[in-house]
Amino acid sequence: MDIKNAQLEVDNWINAHGVRYFNELTNMAQLTEEVGEVARIIARRYGEQSEKESDKNKDLGEELADVMFVVLCLANQTGIDLQEAFDKKLDVKTKRDHDRHHNNQKLK
Repeated sequence: MDIKNAQLEVDNWINAHGVRYFNELTNMAQLTEEVGEVARIIARRYGEQSEKESDKNKDLGEELADVMFVVLCLANQTGIDLQEAFDKKLDVKTKRDHDRHHNNQKLK
């Protein structure tokens, strides 16, 4: 599924099940919460913090999907075509960073 269709799927879900979008500030707070859950899993599973027994069954993919869902909500309610924005950003990064990363001694 491309991003444009994902935005449409989220919009359809909101209209069928969610009653309406939360306002932008609520969604921003929700996004922050979801990113925090991703950070907690990564810090404990891949970082130096020990993982609590209660965290061992947490699904990183599910938490990343939560982040994506809220990002798609924010894009929808602010009128952003995220597919277009992503394609444009990838083009900018490709042009700007191609040689930069190849020449970075820290990455060798």
